[in-house]
Amino acid sequence: MDISLDVSLWEFAALAAAAVLVGFSKTAVSGANTVSLAVFAAVLPARESTGVLLPILIAGDVLAVLTYRRHAHWPTLWRLFPAVAGGVVVGTVFLMWADDAIVRTSIGAILLLMAAVTVWRRRAPADGAEPERPSRGARLKAPSYGVLGGFTTMVANAGGPVMSMYLLSAGFRKLSFLGTSAWFFLIVNTSKVPFSVGLGLIDAHSLLLDAALVLFVVPGALIGKAAVHRINQRLFEQLVIGATVLGGLQLLLR
Repeated sequence: MDISLDVSLWEFAALAAAAVLVGFSKTAVSGANTVSLAVFAAVLPARESTGVLLPILIAGDVLAVLTYRRHAHWPTLWRLFPAVAGGVVVGTVFLMWADDAIVRTSIGAILLLMAAVTVWRRRAPADGAEPERPSRGARLKAPSYGVLGGFTTMVANAGGPVMSMYLLSAGFRKLSFLGTSAWFFLIVNTSKVPFSVGLGLIDAHSLLLDAALVLFVVPGALIGKAAVHRINQRLFEQLVIGATVLGGLQLLLR
């Protein structure tokens, strides 16, 4: 499968803007790149767009790790990775059989359900120090969130909202949230590359398009880094949940 590079100037501008948003989401509002997912899927064939977007996401992950590497909570990451690996395998099998409509509907429904559950369960955190560890209830939920995160990140690069919902429900504050998320997605997205190549979603043509777009991730990441310290915790959580809902609706209704 070859991914066409025959995009108009306006289509390239839309993809470039989406790449800027990827950088912003990785260093400021995780989950906001569901909008980028929608733009890529609108400009390019929906299924193939996931392979083009993946290297852009990895570039954003690298910048996020460089920015927030000290704030990761590694026990949470190690707890999630086995379940995520299972979800990636299930997602790979799913991609072999499902068409674009089934993929979009399934992920959109999952994201909306998880956003609703999180809004219902969450408690407004008091201002103060970030917790050193997630709650016991969040630790028990890690396997189910991990499988869903692995599945959604494999089939549509939409794992960000799933992990956002998990980290918010676990009680992570802003910097711990961003640091843990940064390491999580750098490792998970890199591990997806062989699967995407095997499915024909990444090839030489898609990488050429990525090479033209990846530089746009940098200004987005810098804007996000400057903005994150101006966003208070409550607004941060509202933006994350709002981006998740919008992404879910976009996938469900498109």
